[in-house]
Amino acid sequence: MRGDATDLAAAIRGGSLSAAEAMQASLAAAARQEPLGAITYLDAAMGLASADDRDRERQGDADRFAARPFAGVPTLAKDLGGPFAGLPVTAGSRLFERKGGEADSDLAARFRDAGFCLFGLTTSPEFGLSLASEPAIGPICRNPLDPARTAGGSSGGAAAAVAAGIVAIAHATDAGGSIRVPAACCGLVGMKPTRGAIPGGPSFGNHLAGIASELAVCRSVRDTALIFDRLAGKSRGPFPDPSPVDNDNGRLRIGLLADTGSIYPTESDRRAAVEDAARALESDGHLIVPLSWAEFEWSVTSSGRAFADIVSVNLAALIEAALDDSRAEPLTQAFAVRGRAISATSLWNSLNDAVLVSRNLWALFDRVDCILMPMLSSAPLVIGSFPSDHADTDLHLERMTAFAPLACLANISGFPALTLPFGQDEHAMPLPVQIMAPMGHEPRLLSLAARLEAEGRWQHRFPVAGLPS
Repeated sequence: MRGDATDLAAAIRGGSLSAAEAMQASLAAAARQEPLGAITYLDAAMGLASADDRDRERQGDADRFAARPFAGVPTLAKDLGGPFAGLPVTAGSRLFERKGGEADSDLAARFRDAGFCLFGLTTSPEFGLSLASEPAIGPICRNPLDPARTAGGSSGGAAAAVAAGIVAIAHATDAGGSIRVPAACCGLVGMKPTRGAIPGGPSFGNHLAGIASELAVCRSVRDTALIFDRLAGKSRGPFPDPSPVDNDNGRLRIGLLADTGSIYPTESDRRAAVEDAARALESDGHLIVPLSWAEFEWSVTSSGRAFADIVSVNLAALIEAALDDSRAEPLTQAFAVRGRAISATSLWNSLNDAVLVSRNLWALFDRVDCILMPMLSSAPLVIGSFPSDHADTDLHLERMTAFAPLACLANISGFPALTLPFGQDEHAMPLPVQIMAPMGHEPRLLSLAARLEAEGRWQHRFPVAGLPS
């Protein structure tokens, strides 16, 4: 697999390289890969100071160092979410200046406690409003597997940096597929956790009525499992912590949804990858239960409407807080206008439909233990496919739904979902699949994903910076 964060942490722990050497390698890789546009802000001094702290800890407090699963591993935060102290987030927008940096969020503190050494911010579209990461302020983020294509959004910079090997793992956020879509574009593993599993405080600035969650884009399932285990739990509201669910290693009923209907069709090679994954799991003795698009269509439509209303109202409220939206991209301004025009009754109806989406999925999970489905309808689109220089919010939302028809479903319902590559197409781009499970069943998702990953149908193209051969 050409290495992951677990491998890099083991090399640092074992003395094959120091945390400082790992950081120097990441900084050198960031310089070489600058044309990708994955990194929008870099602080080499911060990264080197953090790495030096870990190296001193390894020498002076070996037990504490060993207790950190990612001790000395370089990483990057997303330019949206967090915040991480010392990293001045602008959400990809001219509305904010890169100065100062807020105190650590609860999640950021856990990243540091896990041993990560942060040195910059990854590119995000303005306010995360796109499934491509091409903010007008720059840089344009490109897919390292094919620079003519998007790395996805809104965590596109994170995914590009990990796929290119600049870092082995990176912070990411997901309010409408923003972890999973970039992971799918770049051949990575991306999981949107159960609502309430990951802390969002103390300010809950990226809360978005509960649809947003934060975690990471990873090069392996084991990295995903390890970082989730380290970051999850005791989230301190506004939802109760999901009850931990033991993994069931017995025979599972796996719902199979390969078709996404005539309005948002999924290309044949991507449907075939989902069906191949189902056959692989069936060979282990699991029962495959075919599901129809008709069982999802209302939930997908309602999820899209709820997502649009929530992000529009959120943006309108944010800009009302004394921001000059004339400096924002035209599409962002249009979403704010849309948000101001939504009545309280209309928003209430969308939020109530969101509850029904969740209930509909619970009903499906009475029949199946997880659902295998497409992540993207096509290969990653070319740069410029999601322009933001216009004011047609409906057109933009339609373009995103057409590219990832099932992305919002997990966010609106609150259920966990994971994507991973399961082969490659004729252009050597990844063929991703997505798995959803009931709330609290991340162990089931991770177990099934590890089984599919073990097929070895995808290999990373770029090694991790600093990782010994």
